[in-house]
Amino acid sequence: MATAPAPELLADHRGNPKPCKESTLTYEQARLGMSFHEAGHAVLAMSYGFHVMSSEVIAWTIENDGWGLTGNTALALDSVNAWHYAAMCAAGVLCEVQYLMIHGLWTPERGALCAAEHDRAQAIDLLAEQGIGIGRDHVPAGGKSWAQVRGMAARKVDHLWREIRTVAHAMNENTKLTGEQIAAMTGLANAPMVGGAA
Repeated sequence: MATAPAPELLADHRGNPKPCKESTLTYEQARLGMSFHEAGHAVLAMSYGFHVMSSEVIAWTIENDGWGLTGNTALALDSVNAWHYAAMCAAGVLCEVQYLMIHGLWTPERGALCAAEHDRAQAIDLLAEQGIGIGRDHVPAGGKSWAQVRGMAARKVDHLWREIRTVAHAMNENTKLTGEQIAAMTGLANAPMVGGAA
């Protein structure tokens, strides 16, 4: 494992540090869970026609026997459907929780640790810039609740679970995948990057 990643990979879209959470999973279990989280973002993004540059799980050593994990999925967001973007943000947590359930690892505590408030906040902020509201616990006028966004994402995740699983296992083994590699292993098209070669 490497040393801690660049500070920007440990921060949310506002530049605030992402919360550090203690896991009761082994390193291998948590790494695969993070791979499912990032695979969910990448596969839904690609299925919605976004250009995926890369998706990765990032691990580092903390002191002598500790470890840290995070992930990153890099997208080109020139012109995307707002609700597709929000569903893509919601997909990471859904895939990580589904991984825990399928592998017999789910507990309420572990499920709560999957919560990625930064993904929800990023979706809310990006859509707010476009004048579209997402309510955390209500349906705003002309918008949707986060529960409705999660429902949209859940349907897409169920439909694409085979592709998500394939990408997650490949990412766990290889650490980082390019958009082209993800497209090749899933059969999905990686949209060309607007204004340049992909």
